[in-house]
Amino acid sequence: MSEQNFIPLSNYTQYSESEMLKKSKGFYENIRNRRTVRDFSDKPVPKEIIENCIKSAGTAPSGANLQPWHFVVVSNPEIKKKIRVAAEKEEKKFYTNRAPKEWLEALQPLGTDEQKPFLETAPYLIAIFYKSYNLLPDEKQIKQYYAMESTGIATGMLITAIHNTGLASLTHTPSPMNFLNEILDRPKNERPFLLLVVGYPANDAKVPDIKKKSLQEIVSFL
Repeated sequence: MSEQNFIPLSNYTQYSESEMLKKSKGFYENIRNRRTVRDFSDKPVPKEIIENCIKSAGTAPSGANLQPWHFVVVSNPEIKKKIRVAAEKEEKKFYTNRAPKEWLEALQPLGTDEQKPFLETAPYLIAIFYKSYNLLPDEKQIKQYYAMESTGIATGMLITAIHNTGLASLTHTPSPMNFLNEILDRPKNERPFLLLVVGYPANDAKVPDIKKKSLQEIVSFL
């Protein structure tokens, strides 16, 4: 294994404490307005915006810097239709047979069901995969470390970047999601992590009246 080359940390900017406080408050005020929406407009979104958001996600930290993620951006209406049909098939099984009663009761206030029209309406679907191993040309498998955790971090950064542009997103996780490998022609070493729906919210979009936990409920300072 070759020795890693190290370079000076030349692009770090240190702010004053007052500027840090201002920036932390400003970021919070922006991100606290992020909402998951299910009512999307079909208004087109420039591809370059999505590219920049994915480039931002690609800067995420990862185990051993292996960057085990792959993003498939879908705007083709025919492919979106195939994804919707396959997702609704799995979702119907979930709502009618697979989901335990407690889970359905937790979902009930949100009004969700197996119907997923947003998979066709929104201009973009981003299918996010993680690589459980790398596959060399000779079929040798190279293990990926902390693949799910790393991809989760990158996904969070992608969602944040999308919100920062003024777009809305929805995290969609039909289970199982193996149909994404087939529809999107992804190799066997990649596993679906999440399907992100991206676009402008519809003019008449509504969201549930929910609250986030307070700081005191989610943190302990020792």
